[in-house]
Amino acid sequence: MRKLLSHHHHNVLSSSSFLLLPPSPSPSPSPSPSQFPIVPDYTTHEIFFFSSIPIAKSGFDLATLATIAALLLLSLISFSVVIYTRVRSRRLRHLENFNSLWTVRLLLVTITSIWAVNEILRLPLVRRKYLYPFLPTLNLHQQSNICKIHVVLSLGFLEPSFLVTLLFLVNVSIKKSNPSRMWALVSLLAVCAPVTLLQLFFVYSSPLEGRLPRFMHGSSVAGSDYFGNRTALCTYPFFSSVVFGGFAAAYAVAFLCSCWRVMDLVINKGIRNRIYLLAAAVMVALSVQIACLSLSWLWMPEEAAYGYVVLAMFLFVAGSMAVGEVILVIKPIAEALSAAAELQRRPAEERTTSL
Repeated sequence: MRKLLSHHHHNVLSSSSFLLLPPSPSPSPSPSPSQFPIVPDYTTHEIFFFSSIPIAKSGFDLATLATIAALLLLSLISFSVVIYTRVRSRRLRHLENFNSLWTVRLLLVTITSIWAVNEILRLPLVRRKYLYPFLPTLNLHQQSNICKIHVVLSLGFLEPSFLVTLLFLVNVSIKKSNPSRMWALVSLLAVCAPVTLLQLFFVYSSPLEGRLPRFMHGSSVAGSDYFGNRTALCTYPFFSSVVFGGFAAAYAVAFLCSCWRVMDLVINKGIRNRIYLLAAAVMVALSVQIACLSLSWLWMPEEAAYGYVVLAMFLFVAGSMAVGEVILVIKPIAEALSAAAELQRRPAEERTTSL
């Protein structure tokens, strides 16, 4: 600004005295600033997705977001495969019996997708950048309600629903006649309803809330996010972990029994290997999740150790869901489509040979 005023003052003096002074040779025009290439300042402008956040502090959230994106992409592929098979089964009679459980497979994919989206609610990085700007008046108490919703949905409904649907598909694989699709929904609601109600009770109305330490009933603590703002950091309450641990113990027994029954009846080595892989993925994920939930009470959410524990738990659970989708949705459908194509090819070859 000072430079522009000086330049303007110089022009005024020159115009007032041009009659008294001889004309001076005009200086060569200097290049304007607009002729130089403008280099963006990467240090002060937020031109990237998370450019204003220290990478060391946001690494846990970034790893979680990358895993969620990969899981959602796999779910989208599974969803497309199920719908494509549903359309093809109307033309190919060979797929009618196999595709009778397409709604159960679609339910498995849907639960996985909702669980992945629900995990975004506990990330302070995403809440601060993309949720709070639309809800600027949220106080700490209201933010803690978001954490309560996450805990109830994750440990109370979505994960138990995924596991029950997984068990249903494993049990159906050894039955000669497929049960009604309504039976799958009834079984899911009957098993998950008690877990969901217990989670709602302990998260929203813990009877001894005033007498017990907060880590036993609280689903959030007040802390600072990566921007230095006060916010509610989500945690997993002790009572919620105990309820989920009881469900996981009972489920592990039922799941292992079902897997042993399937392996006793299945002769195909490839299918046996898949059942082994599915059982290992589910059992390891449940064991790691229970261990991580137990260890998470030792640290505050702002500490790096807590971030490692929660990230490990999330990665193992997401991995088991991905294995479940591949083994129980994508792989069987791919084999069924291949078998149907082979059956279609045989009559054509027979007609060609007879001619």
